[in-house]
Amino acid sequence: MSTPAELTTALPAEPRAELTVPLRFTLNGVQQHTTAPVGTSVLTLLRDRLGLTGTKYGCGEGECGACTIVVDGASVNACLMFAADLDGRSVTTIEGLAADPRARALREAFVEHGAVQCGFCTPGMMMQATQLLARCAQPDEAAARAAIEGNLCRCTGYKKIVEAIVAAGQAPASEGRR
Repeated sequence: MSTPAELTTALPAEPRAELTVPLRFTLNGVQQHTTAPVGTSVLTLLRDRLGLTGTKYGCGEGECGACTIVVDGASVNACLMFAADLDGRSVTTIEGLAADPRARALREAFVEHGAVQCGFCTPGMMMQATQLLARCAQPDEAAARAAIEGNLCRCTGYKKIVEAIVAAGQAPASEGRR
């Protein structure tokens, strides 16, 4: 009778084909047709395959919010979602906010209020804050804090980030809001 080790060495070494899934989805307003290996996270697809590095890899466990994206209008941690689940959906990353007037007001307020330090958490914070401003044009401090509660920042202590979000909501429409 053969041992498991003997059976393993007796098998021919055949190359394994990587299993992939076809994907069709909208990314930042542009239709995408691609494939991804089974088990690939959305974060890996965005950063390593599509070259969108604004979405950050932080914890890989959905705890830090650095990888926040918007899928079909809802905030999602890209590290926790499989790429295969994007099929037929609409995705917005930090790069997709370039022309968004709410994001413009937020960028200006983040700089003005000193809410950007190392910048690592900023894309996730911006994604959450932009979602908040889409729901509530003039959020108060409590709403701003609630919007970013799933995002970690090791530099600022959140006070300046919250101030920036509230200020962006108070910016006149000519300065970028709506």
